[in-house]
Amino acid sequence: MENDQLVIAGRSFRSRLIVGTGKYKSGLETQQAIAASGAEMVTVAVRRVNLDRSKESLLDFIDPKKYFLLPNTAGCYTADEAIRAARLAREVGLSDWIKIEVIGDQATLYPDVAATVEATRVLVKEGFIVLPYTSDDIVVARRLVDNGASAVMPLGAPIGSGMGIQNRANLQILRELITAVPLIVDAGVGTASDAAIAMELGYDGVLMNTGIAGAQNPILMAEAMRQAVIAGHAAYIAGRMPRKLYATASSPVEGISK
Repeated sequence: MENDQLVIAGRSFRSRLIVGTGKYKSGLETQQAIAASGAEMVTVAVRRVNLDRSKESLLDFIDPKKYFLLPNTAGCYTADEAIRAARLAREVGLSDWIKIEVIGDQATLYPDVAATVEATRVLVKEGFIVLPYTSDDIVVARRLVDNGASAVMPLGAPIGSGMGIQNRANLQILRELITAVPLIVDAGVGTASDAAIAMELGYDGVLMNTGIAGAQNPILMAEAMRQAVIAGHAAYIAGRMPRKLYATASSPVEGISK
């Protein structure tokens, strides 16, 4: 398992947990939670970062030498807005990797999949490594892959809801049919068992923010999420036992004299 790493666009990560940086009470809490999570990739919203560094910034608490920064286009509602945010992130030296989020509905924060595909198409042509947040639709996932996405990141439930994996069948279909790029569950995770379920479905990673930041003890929850992702992935690799309708004795009775 030590050599079993998450590989995206040729880059390897030991941790399959990706964490966000919003909703924490302070920069220090953010820093401590990220450390406890064991994550190597950390996503930051381009629109919420003080990029000129003229005053205290989120980036003051995240060491770019220790963590791989993944800018995201949170808060964008059109393909053009997301494209501009990605270009800005690259201009200021954040990264040429980008997590694309194009929101299509304010109440549910569900993605505008047509705009997401378009933003992905444009940015891939400009040399970005694009990781799009999307729905659990296999047709959309295929279009994202065809347009050069380096990973596909379907939701498990609405962003920030903490409802856990609500679309298990759809996620299983995606896992079976999308093999060219990594699949990462993004959104909906509320507790450690949710993360474990996502990994037991065969997903390559999990991205979360509110599930950690919204916990009563974010640092302890970050540690729990770290362990859940490891355990869920190990269980998937190990292969679960078949489900049976009736009981089977743990100790075989065959060959025991009466």
